[in-house]
Amino acid sequence: MNVRLRRGCLTAAAALVVAVPVSAGGLATASLAAAPAAAQEATPPAATGAQDDFALSRPADDLWRWAIVERATAARAEPADGAPVVARIGTRTPEKTLEALPLLARREVEGRLWVKVRLPVLPNNTTGWVRRETLGGYEVVRTHLIVDRRKLTARLERRGRTVFSARVGIGKRKWPTPKGEFMVRNRLAGFEDPVYGALAFGTTARSATLTDWPGGGFIGVHGTAQPELLPGRVSHGCVRMRNADILRLDRKMPIGTPVTVR
Repeated sequence: MNVRLRRGCLTAAAALVVAVPVSAGGLATASLAAAPAAAQEATPPAATGAQDDFALSRPADDLWRWAIVERATAARAEPADGAPVVARIGTRTPEKTLEALPLLARREVEGRLWVKVRLPVLPNNTTGWVRRETLGGYEVVRTHLIVDRRKLTARLERRGRTVFSARVGIGKRKWPTPKGEFMVRNRLAGFEDPVYGALAFGTTARSATLTDWPGGGFIGVHGTAQPELLPGRVSHGCVRMRNADILRLDRKMPIGTPVTVR
């Protein structure tokens, strides 16, 4: 698979090995072992009536759900076919992996199920409603990556307990790492450019200042060939960490992990 990246942020189109979500069952890999697959959880019971919301992700319980996009779809402002379109979502990311979305809630309206999702569009943290049948099976994760821009740290929690921490580099002031709630949606390796280090995770976050980059300036969490620059404000928006740290994180963080940037 051919994927090109520009320095600082992950974008679509140097040759990589890619691990991508393929279904509710887990991950597909090419040549390298993927991050641990997210555990599958049964679909929640049907809503009891029209306009009843069922929370699909519950941060207070350290539980988040996600799903791949199986059919290109329009995300709407409300769960109705006639509601304004917020964004159009395809089935592939700019890196040519399968698109995956974080799931927030589900609602039944006139016998049809809709799912509220957080969208990989600008402005960051935009949400919308998509038909349930456009998504694959629900996956559940109980890990949570938290990036602190002031302390220049990243930590991974599992069921509320810290299982990984590292000092990191973030975006320079003119290219800030965006603040908000995002998700790890793919895993990339085998870079031709050593600036990305041993491994990278692509997220649903987008740079608000590098919107003209190929692929839209999506933000990654990746290693680096220049560990002497860390910690600090050193990137075009991506989160950088030492190669040893990104490899440790790889053993603990599955695709679908929510990412909070503070």
